[in-house]
Amino acid sequence: MGAAERLLVERSLAVPRLHQLLVPVPVGCGRPVWVHAPGGDAPRLVQHEGCPTPGDDAALLELAATLATTPLPADRPLWRAVFVTGLSDGRLGLVLLLHHALADGVGGLAVLGHLVDPGPAPAVPTSPGVLPSRRRLTADALRSRIAGCSRLPRAWQAVLTSGATSGGLRPPRAAPCSLTAPTGPRRRFLVARADRERLRSAAHAHGGTINDALLCAVTGALRTLLQQRSEAVDTLRVAIMVAAHEPVRVAGSGNRVAPLVVGLRTDGEPAVRLARISAEVRSARGSAAGTSLIASMGPVFRWLAACGAYRSYLRRQRRFHTVVSNVAGPVGPLTYAGAPVTSIVPVSVGEAGNITVSFLALSYAGTLTVTVQADPECAADLSLLGADLQDELDVLTSGADR
Repeated sequence: MGAAERLLVERSLAVPRLHQLLVPVPVGCGRPVWVHAPGGDAPRLVQHEGCPTPGDDAALLELAATLATTPLPADRPLWRAVFVTGLSDGRLGLVLLLHHALADGVGGLAVLGHLVDPGPAPAVPTSPGVLPSRRRLTADALRSRIAGCSRLPRAWQAVLTSGATSGGLRPPRAAPCSLTAPTGPRRRFLVARADRERLRSAAHAHGGTINDALLCAVTGALRTLLQQRSEAVDTLRVAIMVAAHEPVRVAGSGNRVAPLVVGLRTDGEPAVRLARISAEVRSARGSAAGTSLIASMGPVFRWLAACGAYRSYLRRQRRFHTVVSNVAGPVGPLTYAGAPVTSIVPVSVGEAGNITVSFLALSYAGTLTVTVQADPECAADLSLLGADLQDELDVLTSGADR
C-alpha cells in the first residue's frame, strides 16, 4: 500500500460510520443495526487500479462506471476507495464509492471533507461491535413504533404535502417518448462543464438561479436529442431533487431530499426558456416539501421494496422523463497530501426504473460539472447528448442566443 492509500485509511478512522457494518436483525426486532467492523477491514477497502488505455477522462469515466455498478460486499463496511494510476497527463485519480445507506449528496461531501487536507485529528480505532441482544432490539423497536404513532398526525400532513410536490395521486402524465424505457444495470457517464460565475450571472439576468440555468441547458439538450431521434415533446416533465433544510452530519444521515416534479416547455431561445423556467420553478417550489414521500412513509416503502413492488412501479412510472440534481460543493480549491484536487465529478448509481438519462451537477472551485448518466443500451447516441449539453451551457455563459 502506497503513501496515498495509507493516508486515506488513517483519515477514514475519523468517520466512525465508514468502519461499521449494517447487520440484519431477527424478524420483529426492527431495522438492521450498525456495529463496528474488525479493524483489519480498512486496508482492504482502499485499493488501486490502472486506468485503461488511453488513460484520458473518457477512460477514467468508463472505469468509474464499472466500479460504481459493482455491488459492495455486504459483509464489509459499505464504501470503497480506488486510486487510479496511469492517467495520460500524470494525474492520480480517486474513485470514492459510498453506499446510499451511508450517505449521499451533501452527506457524501461531508465525508470527503474529512479525507482531504488538512485532515481530521488522529482518531482512536474502535473495537469490533457486538449485535445487541434480541430483548434489547425488540424493546428498541417497540419504543420506535410507539414514538412513530405519536407522530402520525404530522406524518400524514407530510405525506399529503410530499405527494402534492411530486405530482399528487393523479399527476399529469409524461408524454411517451424514448426517454422512458426499461433500463438495465449498465451505466455510462459523460461530463459537461461551465464557469459557475458566468452561469450565475446569466441566470440572475433573467431572474433565475444556477439551478434554473442548469434546467434550461438540460431541457434544450434533450429537445435536440429527441429531434435527432425524430421525436417531438413540447413539455418535458423533470424531477428536481430539492434538499431539505437540515444540518448535515458526517455520515449516516445522508442528504434528505424531496422530488419536485415540474413540466418545462422546450421551445424558444435559451434566454426565453431560462426566464420561463425560472418563473415555473419558483412557483412550484413554493409548495415543495422538506421531506420526500419515501421518508414520510418509510415503513410502507421498505415493505414495497422488499416484495419488489416499488421496483416494478419505477419501471412503469409515467410521472417524469428525467431527474436533475444539483449539489453545491466546496467553494475553494482542495488538496490531498499536498497535491491539488483539480476536479470533482459526481456520479450516482441506483435503480433507474425507466429513466434512461439523468443529470447530476456539482459545483467546485468555480466550475459547475454536470454528469450525464445513462443506460448505454437505451442511449446509443449519448455522445451527441453530451455535446448538445455542453453547447447549451456555452451559449448561456456567453450571453448569446443561437
